[in-house]
Amino acid sequence: QVQLVESGGGLVQVGGSLRLSCAASGRTLSNYRVGWFRQAPGKEREFVASMSWSGGTTNYADSVKGRFTISRDNAKNTVYLQMNSLKPEDTAVYICAARVNSAMWNNWGQGTQVTVSS
Repeated sequence: QVQLVESGGGLVQVGGSLRLSCAASGRTLSNYRVGWFRQAPGKEREFVASMSWSGGTTNYADSVKGRFTISRDNAKNTVYLQMNSLKPEDTAVYICAARVNSAMWNNWGQGTQVTVSS
């Protein structure tokens, strides 16, 4: 299956920016959909953004529309999440995921912590 490793998290001030990276290995992603989820302490995992690898079709949660951008580098087999205008509510562990066509999200990274100070 696909192995996913996130990086790029950290501590940032309100209004700041971060770019998260998710490096994929084990398989090519041409037939996959990739995405980002987040989970804050005591809360359920929340969908953030996703895209089809080959076509670039994107989808975003309402809470991040206009602020976050998902993208990928085909040559590097890497998916990114550019996060701008960060808010304290964005504080969470951000998790990269992948799935094939209509299957469940069944490939998950370990997560990277993003903390937005108020």
